[in-house]
This record gives sequence, structure tokens and C-alpha cells, in this order.
Amino acid sequence: MHRIIFATGNEGKMKEIRMILKDLDCQVLSMKEAGIEADIVEDGTTFEENAIIKAKAIMELSGNIVLADDSGLEVDAMDKAPGVYSARFMGEDTSYDIKNNYILEQLKGLPEEKRSARFVSVIACAFPDGRIFTTRGVFEGFIGDKISGENGFGYDPIFWVPEFGCTSAELPPEVKNAVSHRGKALGSMKEKLKEML
Repeated sequence: MHRIIFATGNEGKMKEIRMILKDLDCQVLSMKEAGIEADIVEDGTTFEENAIIKAKAIMELSGNIVLADDSGLEVDAMDKAPGVYSARFMGEDTSYDIKNNYILEQLKGLPEEKRSARFVSVIACAFPDGRIFTTRGVFEGFIGDKISGENGFGYDPIFWVPEFGCTSAELPPEVKNAVSHRGKALGSMKEKLKEML
């Protein structure tokens, strides 16, 4: 059985990843489970660049197939911020409650059509033989007017999904995984991996 390391320490993310990749005949480990500790400087200017930087770095450390994702929230009224800086927005140790409240404050009073936003996720795969490829998923929606929902993490509680009439954090996990940016990017990646493994 192939062993794939997913370059993240985020447990919320690993839960989603395992659900989506469960029918792939692979053992999917987090960096922690693989016993890898690394501080990777993500200095790319695009989601693609950052995902590739992470995947390559962990592949070189481990000698395994490595998947890495870089994802973030683009808010149109904030000139697509926080974008690639989503995790480090307002400082890496700032809680998402503070970040989410800041974004809500920035958009206060704006009508829905001016609150458009999207989650973007790029998954990079690095093989020990040097092959690298990426897939991308986009999840369109709006910034809601309050924090709501317990199912997600990060910016999910302020991301309003009009077709479901709730925030991303209020969607059941299996629905979210079917429609989310990470779900779409991982779904495409899973198909590619099925061909290549």
C-alpha cells in the first residue's frame, strides 16, 4: 500500500482529507503521524507556488509521495485579501474569531452583491521521482453578516453559501466535502493519483 504524507498539522483539515481520499488504496498520514517536524517558509505569491514549496520540501525530507495544499479566502471588497496570506492574516497566532470579526467589520453595511468571496484551494503532489502536479478548486459564496456554525474551521463560520442558505460551517461534513474548494481540488487529485499509482 502506498504511503502518502499530507503536509499539514491541521487536524480539521486532516479529517476532511481522510474523508475525501478514503477510497484511495493508500495510507494517508499527517506530518505529525509521519514523525516529521519542519518549518517551511511559504514565500510564494500564488496558492500554486506555496503548495508546491510545501510538497517538495516534505517529499525531500521523507522520500514519500507528498500532498500539500495552500488555500485561502478571497474577499472581493477587500481587494481579494486575505488571499494567500489567509493563515497569517493579522498575525499567525491571531484567533479566527478575531480575523472573522475584522472581516465582518470591514464589510459592515455592504449589500450582499458587494460581499462576494470565494475559497480557493490548490493541492500539489510531489513524487520522489521528481514529478509534480497541481489541482485547483474554487468555492464561490458571500461573506455573511455574523459568525455562525460549528462544523467548519478558519473562515467557514462567515462564508455564506447561497444555494444552501447557510454558512460553510453549518453544512454537514459530507455536503461540504462535495462542494467545497478543498473537496473539488482533492477530488481531481484523487482521480489523477488513481491513474498514477
